[in-house]
Amino acid sequence: MRKWIKCITSVVLAAVLVISVLPVSAADKKEVLRVYNWGEYISTGEDGGMDVIAEFERTHPGVDVEYTTFASNEEMYAKIRSGSANYDIVIPSDYMISRMSAEGMLSKLNFDNIPNYSYIDNTFKNAAYDLENQYSVPYTWGTVGIVYNKTKVKEEITSWSALWDKEYSGKVLMFDNPRDAFAIAFARLGYNINTTDEAQMVDAANLLIEQKDVLQAYVMDQIFNKMESNEAWIAPYYAGDATVMIDENPDLAFVVPKEGSNIFIDGMCVLETSKQKALAEEFINFMCSPEIMAENISYIGYSSPSTAAKELLDEEMKNSKIAYPPQEIVEKCEYFVNLPEEANEKMENYWISIKASDGKTTLSVEDDNWQFWVVLGLIIAVCIFLNIWIRVRKKKTIEEY
Repeated sequence: MRKWIKCITSVVLAAVLVISVLPVSAADKKEVLRVYNWGEYISTGEDGGMDVIAEFERTHPGVDVEYTTFASNEEMYAKIRSGSANYDIVIPSDYMISRMSAEGMLSKLNFDNIPNYSYIDNTFKNAAYDLENQYSVPYTWGTVGIVYNKTKVKEEITSWSALWDKEYSGKVLMFDNPRDAFAIAFARLGYNINTTDEAQMVDAANLLIEQKDVLQAYVMDQIFNKMESNEAWIAPYYAGDATVMIDENPDLAFVVPKEGSNIFIDGMCVLETSKQKALAEEFINFMCSPEIMAENISYIGYSSPSTAAKELLDEEMKNSKIAYPPQEIVEKCEYFVNLPEEANEKMENYWISIKASDGKTTLSVEDDNWQFWVVLGLIIAVCIFLNIWIRVRKKKTIEEY
């Protein structure tokens, strides 16, 4: 009996060993597609609609989608630039698409794999950030404005100055990224939101420092909870997200201020480092299908770059003045452009100073060069020390001799 048990055990172990070294069949192997997108920016099916990722996986049974989110263009850019991230598809805003393509971070698209690109309206093609339509396919578009609580704010808001109103101290939120925050300050000051003039940057930086006295917090995705729960009353944000927040809390309203604002397009791109470029383009094509885009837009609340998809939306969404504002509002808005590297660095340096400020200091143009002067001072100090040390050593040597 023991012999039989031993024999059977040996056979089973041998079978397990053989199975373990056999190659995995093609049916069991799955390709992994890595998508990097903004938070709260794709239909998950939570509202009874379509789970877009799950639908793509269902229609592409050999694919698993790994979906990760970011909170700002700058956060996404820094992560990809560092080389610490491994993604196939990324969805930046217009100016960041321009920057990333110029730096060789994006792959030129093969539109043979994206036939549904034909559904994208011509209005959104040949845009300044991608003149030859080589690197991106529009995902959504929208405007930036102010979300505010009508029951807490006493008057109708019309100006960016509301974000500095001391009457609402501790209830005001602000963007936690430099490009959006500076754009608001530029607009309030009457400057072009794409200015690279350093004196104007300093003016905007000081205005943002002045704002710190009334701020509750700098936020990105945290705005949803804070505004929906009435923890905060006034905040700048994107029109699509405002639509979602208003659905959750009807006391909220949205306005594009009279000084003008930013109008943006977010686009689907394939990273140059992707090993799954054809599959990534297949995903983009799937997202451009009017039915899929309509499901996605219905959930996230943003504006569709496809009239075919817009026609499939319900009447309320199709006629929304937040998602599809009147022409006179659109004409007051400007698109971001990719700034020169020097201007980006200056803005980021000023942003660091703003975040670190106590709300009472004032910056000047020279303040942007503080790192240079600190380094120069250290070099001079080291040189003086070395000079003294050499003299002392030389004197000791002579005395000893």
